[in-house]
Amino acid sequence: MTEDKYISPFADDEYFDSNAEIDSTDIEDSDEVAPELEILFEDEHIVAIHKPAGLLVHRSYLARKERFFAMQLTRDLVGCHVFPVHRLDRPTSGVLVFAKSSEVARALCEQFEQHQIEKTYLALVRGNMHEGARLDYALKVELDDVADKKARKDKPPQDAVTDYAPLLNTEIPFSSGRYPSSRFCLIKLSPQTGRKHQLRRHMAHLRHPIIGDTTHGDGKQNKFFRSHFEINRLWLIAKSLRFTHPVTNELMHIETELEQEWLTIFEQFGWQEQLDNTSPFDIA
Repeated sequence: MTEDKYISPFADDEYFDSNAEIDSTDIEDSDEVAPELEILFEDEHIVAIHKPAGLLVHRSYLARKERFFAMQLTRDLVGCHVFPVHRLDRPTSGVLVFAKSSEVARALCEQFEQHQIEKTYLALVRGNMHEGARLDYALKVELDDVADKKARKDKPPQDAVTDYAPLLNTEIPFSSGRYPSSRFCLIKLSPQTGRKHQLRRHMAHLRHPIIGDTTHGDGKQNKFFRSHFEINRLWLIAKSLRFTHPVTNELMHIETELEQEWLTIFEQFGWQEQLDNTSPFDIA
């Protein structure tokens, strides 16, 4: 297998185009500006970035009109080809890791396949939550009408496990539905499996959908949140990854900072003082 033909099993294999280039002519003719990527860690084997919300990980035939992709932008930033070893949904921001060779990519993919990667997310969800637990709830494969038109429609549900722990609750005196006030919770999520839209679907199953989720969420809450706070995004961030470096065997802990949007909401919710004194992960 050559490096050019490497395809991560954690990418959308049916749609993935590792050799696709961004059309520089289209970019020059457009006023659209490429998003800035922050490098969180880099050595000669791997690079980790903070992926902004709204940025696709890689080019696919389902997104031919898109001009910017995390994979190509990272490649241009570090000056070499990079290989995806996992993915984040387009609206999700946070830690995204690439390998700099197919050999390292395969080693990292094995860690993902064997559930040796510790992934931690933060999310804002509808309603207050007071107890954490493990949700073991199988999910049926979500199929795309175009890309998966030839796929089996009768596949059995896949095992899906998520650990969740509420961190902070709030109630604000504004109605977003039938009640005179609205409640929200900051929650820590640790997926133990990697199913498509797992966190979004699991939280919807618990009746605490993630704010801003237009596929599995609460439309009324999303509309209220967008209009009241004037911020439009999925409130889900891949906050940190822990894994073993595939070459040095060093235990890696890569963590990203929250975007300003999160801090603005925390201030609105009255959480800023608590968060100034401790990490969100340390709040019980």
